[in-house]
Parts: sequence; structure tokens; C-alpha cells
Amino acid sequence: MAIDPLDVDAGAPPSGTGCQECVTQGGWWVHLRRCALCGHIGCCDSSPSQHATAHFAATGHPLMRSFEPGETWWWDYRTRELIESGPELAPPESRPASQAAPGPAERLPQNWRELIHR
Repeated sequence: MAIDPLDVDAGAPPSGTGCQECVTQGGWWVHLRRCALCGHIGCCDSSPSQHATAHFAATGHPLMRSFEPGETWWWDYRTRELIESGPELAPPESRPASQAAPGPAERLPQNWRELIHR
């Protein structure tokens, strides 16, 4: 599947190094996703709050790229399809490798494995 250039702003920087809403609300995440159109960083669907999907629902921005070190795959919410690769986005391409996942480490409850969505 080809990525529509209208669904990507390669110059939009990421909104931060963690899930924007979780950082504000004091939450935590399993993995991070980056909106290809506006750079919003949200937490994945395994995370308790699923902010990346909520971002799609609120904005209609259809493409997310993994924001995990070493991962370059994309997700299209419209078709629910994995896309192996796409255009380069403004740096950084992932959270810092030194940043824990799940994270932030200091906010993880002891029973975090019981709280994730599978």
C-alpha cells in the first residue's frame, strides 16, 4: 500500500519524547506512536489510555508511525493495515533509547502487566 503524501507532513516535529496526554495527566505507556501529519506523540493500544487511537478519532489524522527505537513501520487507521515503510519524518525518529519502555519507569505501577490491553 502506498502512503498518500497528503496524509504526511514530513517537517512536523514530534510533540515530545513521551505520550503528550500521559505526560500531562501523570500516566504511563507501553509503546509510543507518532502522527505523520502533526507529530503528536501518543501511546499505543496496549497502553491503558490508548492516546494514539484517540488522536485519530479526534482529528482524523490517519497515519501513525512507530516512535520506538529501531522501528520504521506505519499504521493506517482507515484501512487497519500495517505499512512496512514510508517517507522520512523530521527528527528525532524515535523516543530516546535511554528512555524506558514501558515508561516512564518512575510512574509504572507494580502490576502494570495486568493493566495493559492485549
